[in-house]
Amino acid sequence: MKCHYEVLGVKRDAGDDDLKKAYRKLALKWHPDKNLDNAEEAAEQFKLIQAAYDVLSDPQERAWYDNHREALLKGGLSGDYEDDSIDLLQYFTVTCYSGYGDDEKGFYTVYRNLFESIVKEEMEHSKVEDEEEEEEFPPFGDSQSDYDTVVHVFYGYWQSFCTRKNFAWKEEYDTRQASNRWEKRAMEKENKKTREKARKERNDLVRQLVAFVRKRDRRVQAHRKLVEEQNAEKIKKVEELRRQQKLKQAKLAEEYKEQSWAAMSELEKELQQIEAQYGKEFGDASESEEEELEKNSEEGGEAEQPDGDELTIDDYDDLYCPACDKSFKSDKAMKNHEKSKKHREMVALLRQQLEEEDDALGFAPGEEDEEEPALTTCEEDASKKSADDPTEPEKQDDLPPTEVKRSVRFLICL
Repeated sequence: MKCHYEVLGVKRDAGDDDLKKAYRKLALKWHPDKNLDNAEEAAEQFKLIQAAYDVLSDPQERAWYDNHREALLKGGLSGDYEDDSIDLLQYFTVTCYSGYGDDEKGFYTVYRNLFESIVKEEMEHSKVEDEEEEEEFPPFGDSQSDYDTVVHVFYGYWQSFCTRKNFAWKEEYDTRQASNRWEKRAMEKENKKTREKARKERNDLVRQLVAFVRKRDRRVQAHRKLVEEQNAEKIKKVEELRRQQKLKQAKLAEEYKEQSWAAMSELEKELQQIEAQYGKEFGDASESEEEELEKNSEEGGEAEQPDGDELTIDDYDDLYCPACDKSFKSDKAMKNHEKSKKHREMVALLRQQLEEEDDALGFAPGEEDEEEPALTTCEEDASKKSADDPTEPEKQDDLPPTEVKRSVRFLICL
């Protein structure tokens, strides 16, 4: 049987207008009335032209013919058709090639010829007969082919290969024999399942073959090794860069820490000066400020009176704070101390203690004026002590002021 498209001399994607033009042209050429000297051959040829046009001019007949074209051309639909596709299973073994050279039995020559044969089969089943379409199938190349432009492109296409064969010869039912529309649709549904199954098996087989070849392709192995070396070099550079960054960050952190300590030290000094100034102006100096004032007062050496005379024992008595039990060397230090918060708190505490003692001894509030005061000065106490003991010479001035004041009850003068 001859292909209808070949009989009319048109492409498989020809339109209705193209079919009409081709049919009229051939009908005039092979009509028996115009070929009386060769009537028998003309009649036979005219019959083929008429049959081809009748099938291709009918959309349903043409669709069925396109789906079963290969089966019709290679034996019909009587069940004796055999698929003449290349047996790919024989190429799933290393014995089908010898070495990895470009010679006739070499790896690259054997598989290059194989994939070229597969392309030819696919083109026979393509509905578009155009030589440019073969460019869609990337070539396998040889042992010296570039990886990026040839090898990578080839495997990228064939690893997702999809056959163009429709496997219409695998159908179980002839839809033209259906008695009604429902029966025809049922036949078409079963035939479609059969074709899809055959297509899937073919696609899987070709993809498995591609994986088998790629695993043994020396070009792929060389490229993989090169990529691994490049990645190792990149990792090494990244690690070195990361190490340098860590060292840089550690150095910056150390410098920042030193700067921060220096800044804090300066802030602390400024804060102490502000607190000291505040306490001096408002009389609310803290203990540390008080000690600093005392230290500053003592830096000048021994305290002196404004007129330059040395301080006497009586002067030291005036510079003693009985509430805080502290002695001072200058009026300035004593005055600064009396303004401090701590001094006022100690005075209040001592007053409370004395009032509690008076309550315990039974002193009434009005009896303080009639009886002898409970608190005496240092001079009176010293005089009484001298009167009671006439044998002891009168050496009041020789007694340390601190010892004298600690032996008596204190008089708080506010």
